[in-house]
Amino acid sequence: MSGPTIRRTTVCVVGGGPAGAMLGLLLARSGVAVVALEKHDDFHRDFRGDTVHPATLQVLDELGLVDRFHELPHQKVTTIGVVQEGRRIDIADFSRLRIAYPYMAFVPQWDFLDLITGEAARHPTYRLSMGTEAVGVLRSADGRVSGVRARGPDGETEVHCALVVAADGRHSALRADVGARPRLIGRSLDVAFFRISRRSTDPDEGICVRVGNGKVFGATDRGSYWQMSYETVRGGFARVRREGLDAFRADLAALVPFLADRVHELRSLDELSILEARIDRLDRWHRPGLLFIGDAAHAMSPVAGFGVNLAVQDAVAAANALTAPLLRTQRTGVPFDDTRLAAVRRRRLLATVLSQGLQRGTQRFGIDTTVKEARQPPAPRLFERFGPAQLLMSRVIGLGFRPEHVRTPPAPDQEKDAS
Repeated sequence: MSGPTIRRTTVCVVGGGPAGAMLGLLLARSGVAVVALEKHDDFHRDFRGDTVHPATLQVLDELGLVDRFHELPHQKVTTIGVVQEGRRIDIADFSRLRIAYPYMAFVPQWDFLDLITGEAARHPTYRLSMGTEAVGVLRSADGRVSGVRARGPDGETEVHCALVVAADGRHSALRADVGARPRLIGRSLDVAFFRISRRSTDPDEGICVRVGNGKVFGATDRGSYWQMSYETVRGGFARVRREGLDAFRADLAALVPFLADRVHELRSLDELSILEARIDRLDRWHRPGLLFIGDAAHAMSPVAGFGVNLAVQDAVAAANALTAPLLRTQRTGVPFDDTRLAAVRRRRLLATVLSQGLQRGTQRFGIDTTVKEARQPPAPRLFERFGPAQLLMSRVIGLGFRPEHVRTPPAPDQEKDAS
């Protein structure tokens, strides 16, 4: 029986989501040899994070990809609002920001990832293996992580490398393999996603959360349909199932009355795609030879759609910090300096803590007040009465607490090809 296929590279990126895809592109663009592993055969999974913030659009601009991004099917949204007691209050209005892209863009995540990985594939040092699942790490004699064990269409594979980057999400296999356990930040929520058709006569809501009667429904305009969400406490769907489909439809019709004539489109509660909205964070984002980024380092809830933006920002920060030492290792064969890995966490920790704190506060004083106490949350009125609060929230959601910019140059030969 033959042994595993051996592959050698400088960096192995595990996970083809926004963090892994963006990091692979940035490293390969600068000439670093990258093998990227994605366990699925394609990127087509529904109800994944598809919110592209202004800060991410700026990164795409810096990479020369923003025009191609805007060619993808997408919707632009300039406001985020809350409707309570029949009145809408905008808590964020990106059109007030003096930035190049004063809006959120909603695009199917598979299109976004195809764009990023397609651009990465143009660089000769990049290899993407789809349908290849990382199952654990390889270690050198001194215990340092030295690669990845994976299973793919052609059987067992070992990828030997100077650095492994775990960008394999909130259920990271590599995180489990090395015994890294994230710390839960606050309580988890259950969020259900589903679709309802959109008509041209529907209101122009953009992103809107509707609260009342102890319920929270979110509606996001996706052009031809509304992407709906329903939020409840962890385990709350047991009650939803006990009450049944008709009660759920009635709650939806009461809170989102313009959809009342379409609630029958939800034919079964089994059509709900349920996500545990868990906010957690690793205390250490690295081990010798291994770095965690994106949801593998810090899982986000769907509140404000921070997940994709923070994942991309992590990738940019990691590339800025690590490209030069990785190229040195690749060119000279000197061991990679693992002390550089701590710089990524130092750079991104405050932004992560503040973003998760905002999500936790929104849950505690908004969602929990509505769901557990059946009261109207008082916070939205602050944005109605105090204009600077809306401007501040627009900046925080749109740009994040520490927006990153691409500092890594393209490899000289690729610079010449671009010209």
